[in-house]
Amino acid sequence: MVGNGYTNHCPQCLCSKHVDINPGDRASDCGGLMKPVEIEQKNGDYVIIHVCESCGHMKKNKVSPNDNIEAIIAISQGKHIQ
Repeated sequence: MVGNGYTNHCPQCLCSKHVDINPGDRASDCGGLMKPVEIEQKNGDYVIIHVCESCGHMKKNKVSPNDNIEAIIAISQGKHIQ
């Protein structure tokens, strides 16, 4: 999983790693896989909702312009991606 320096999720699979308690603090020792489970729209922006497979922590991240549009569409339609 590699972001672009401004995001913390992979632009292809949209997964992330649970490393933060609060955005950017790197204070979580969980390290679980944050799976994208839903897409929501807020103020004209799209947001990925991630849930940690290890501890259940939920967080939101803005969709990045280089994110995989097919994955975003699949998640928004309730389909789980691998």
